Amino acid sequence: MPRAATTSDAFNAVAEVRRRDILGYLALEERPVGDIVASLGMEQPSVSKHLRVLKDVGLVQVRREGRHMLYRTNAEAIRPLHEWASTFERFWGTN
Repeated sequence: MPRAATTSDAFNAVAEVRRRDILGYLALEERPVGDIVASLGMEQPSVSKHLRVLKDVGLVQVRREGRHMLYRTNAEAIRPLHEWASTFERFWGTN
């Protein structure tokens, strides 16, 4: 069975580790692409591609400020990921 496209939903989008890195970085504050590139050591085209996927599934939002596009996490879109993962919380404290 073929895997679903990474743009189909939030769960598939965060299956890629670099997208999770970007989400974690954006959780701190709104950032332009250049900051993400510099901080995460990724190439600009790669960051833009990942941001497009995250934006398409609603995990990040973007706004224009002058010539810059500023990206931030969309906490409401991340909520279903948290709610699903929290069903396993009871196992986290045990060894």
